[in-house]
Amino acid sequence: MRKISAGLVAAGLLLSLAACGQSANGVGDGAAKGDAKGGLVGIAMPTKSSERWINDGTNMVKEFQAKGYKTDLQYGDNVVENQVSQVENMITKGAKLLVIAAIDGSSLTNVLQKAADAHIPVISYDRLIRGTGNVDYYATFDNYKVGVLQGGYIADRLGLKDGKGPFNIELFAGSPDDNNATFFFNGAMSVLKPYLDAKKLVVQSGQTDFNQVATLRWDGGLAQSRMDNLLSKSYTSARIDAVLSPYDGISIGVLSSLKGVGYGTGRSLPVVTGQDAELASVKSIIAGEQTQTVYKDTRQLAKVAVQMGDALLTGGKPEVNDTSQYNNGVKTVPAQLLQPVSVDKDNYQKVLVDSGQYTADQLK
Repeated sequence: MRKISAGLVAAGLLLSLAACGQSANGVGDGAAKGDAKGGLVGIAMPTKSSERWINDGTNMVKEFQAKGYKTDLQYGDNVVENQVSQVENMITKGAKLLVIAAIDGSSLTNVLQKAADAHIPVISYDRLIRGTGNVDYYATFDNYKVGVLQGGYIADRLGLKDGKGPFNIELFAGSPDDNNATFFFNGAMSVLKPYLDAKKLVVQSGQTDFNQVATLRWDGGLAQSRMDNLLSKSYTSARIDAVLSPYDGISIGVLSSLKGVGYGTGRSLPVVTGQDAELASVKSIIAGEQTQTVYKDTRQLAKVAVQMGDALLTGGKPEVNDTSQYNNGVKTVPAQLLQPVSVDKDNYQKVLVDSGQYTADQLK
């Protein structure tokens, strides 16, 4: 490598800092004075293929702009390289804050070092960013409780607490590169494992470990293919009574597979859980197909992220209610957790319509 003089290095450093809106002492002018109000906020969301992420991005733009900030909202199309490039561009544009829902929670280490070098705070949104100390706060739901609600719903619907059984169940989990997926799965298994151990629940396929049941990128098509294989190999003569699904998109794939072999016509559908209360799945619940979903009011989550960001940019301290649960492998990230709600045919009106999440006309 060619040697570069100390003077050129120093000059390059100053230029680099200036390009990111930084003063020569390495602290952003706005951040140093606590007057970054009105600055640019970069919002990196994973994909538009899920209704919930579109809503998350839209809600945050609305909330940040209402507080006077400019926003740059980008979707990575579930391609890690896209998201890394988008975050890099946000840094180059002079973003004062980054809010990131990671596609792969461990893929952002290098780009977040660039953010740290530019003294840009980072809020991890819904999915924990792993493997870096350069994440300041985490806005999310109680992810373990999401799984507890799913597992508990299955136990209640099957009457397991009353000693009924045995019943056949198959397990699905989320994407292995999403930290939340293990929280969801472990929460559900905290309820279901005692019944599995007691043989009141039986997994005919034998697939019970997270790595066996994980669904890369939460892909409903992959879930449908796996369900097809499970049915053809393990359920030619046995009935499936329940499916633990961690997410509505996966539930749709599972239900398509089940209906393809006669469930829902010649024989009743099993209990099928879900998450995110996406419109198609709520309609499916009303129609008696999907049984349950877990509603997470992302309007409130967006407000939490915006409150955190506004505090960081104006010299305040973000509010948190968890400082122990979310270790990302380098640090324990202080978090604000919101509460999820189980939704089925009995309470969707109260939870989703009365709250303004959906109108009655949308659910027709």
